[in-house]
Amino acid sequence: MRGIVIALLIGVAFFVLSLGWFGVQHALLIGLVALLVTLWTNEALPLGVVSMLPIVLFPMSGILETSAVTANYSKSIIFLFLGGFMLAIAIEKTGLHKYFSSTLLNFFPKTPRGIIYALAITSALLSAILSNTTITLMLMPIALFLSENKKLKVRFLLATAYGASMGGILTPIGTAPNLILLGFLEEHHLPVLAFGEWMLMMLPVVGLMLLIMPYLLSLGVEGESVEEIEHTKEALSLEQKRLYRIVGLLALVLIGNTFSKQALGVALDEKLVLLSFGLLMFVPRIGFLTWEDTRSMPYEIIFLFGAGFSIASAFSSTGLAADIATKLSFISTMPLFWMFMVVALFVTFSTEVTSNTALTSIAIPIFYEFAKSMPQNEGMLLLMVATVAASYAFMLPIATPPNAIVMSSREISIKQMATIGFKLNLIGIGVVTLVAYSVWGWML
Repeated sequence: MRGIVIALLIGVAFFVLSLGWFGVQHALLIGLVALLVTLWTNEALPLGVVSMLPIVLFPMSGILETSAVTANYSKSIIFLFLGGFMLAIAIEKTGLHKYFSSTLLNFFPKTPRGIIYALAITSALLSAILSNTTITLMLMPIALFLSENKKLKVRFLLATAYGASMGGILTPIGTAPNLILLGFLEEHHLPVLAFGEWMLMMLPVVGLMLLIMPYLLSLGVEGESVEEIEHTKEALSLEQKRLYRIVGLLALVLIGNTFSKQALGVALDEKLVLLSFGLLMFVPRIGFLTWEDTRSMPYEIIFLFGAGFSIASAFSSTGLAADIATKLSFISTMPLFWMFMVVALFVTFSTEVTSNTALTSIAIPIFYEFAKSMPQNEGMLLLMVATVAASYAFMLPIATPPNAIVMSSREISIKQMATIGFKLNLIGIGVVTLVAYSVWGWML
């Protein structure tokens, strides 16, 4: 109850303070968002419950009608996530993810730096298609028991958590901010990147971060001894082989769809592709799931997407996004490079103390106001920079579930995470700014 009271007080405080700069309706919306963000952060109520509060609060406060709010909880982009998660459940049920992780862990040398790279890259690649929370939970025991050395344990755990956050950037379904952006673009009838196009654009960002982050974590521990631990890799079962082929076929369809869109301007609806492959997991003799398996479906994350879309819709429809954009209009006069830098800086450090889903929902409509007055390609880049930066939550345990999970091991202090995370935040800001300015421009 204490957490709810604190959230209400923070919401009221934001409402009162906002009245000095905004009208009553806009100040009320800011107060409600502050309430939601606080409840997400302090977990005084379950995630799914908080995520459904906009359905009640926005109509009651005259911000959006009920039908306008509820429509955000069934956007077509959500079914991209549903299909992907059905595949993810099948991968976990068959144990195929263990095969992938074992293969990657055995690929690197058994040195401190080699293991840090192995954990980071394994975590990143698996988190691109599976829940970063699930992957961090799966890899944390490995990170903990690879060494008895306290200093190495800290670095191994951080590599696992940071790798999971970075891997989510790689695919449209990897993390909530990506889907928030795609849903926003679709709602405003703007070009939406195909699955493969998204991966191609994010590959330089994720690749550079996965080169730099493990190297940074390995500094100062290169001479530490590591116990020789073998990761046995068992042969694939018949079920795993069948799923492996299905995942391979999906990859080929997505790659072919990307080339078709680029070369012919014709492409399949990837939401239907992902959902179709997800539903295929229930077909006897082909799939691997029963309806009982869907009990592990993270429906609270679907509600979280709905809440994010609702916040974004409220910011746009009430004119609050345009109002804030006017007050931040000095950003639009900056050269493009520095505009990217300031936006990345603002979003990166803001996401340390709030849900990256909520932050993306707020930031995208605001920066879209700037994007409307820019050439379409540059405007798209600005929105993508803001979205990627929302996943750069490396400093605090409350910033993202992977950080909280590894902090629960009691091997890491907040000071250690904040010190390394601060450096990584600055590196991430530099990387996304440079890639957006020098690489993304000619890819769009």
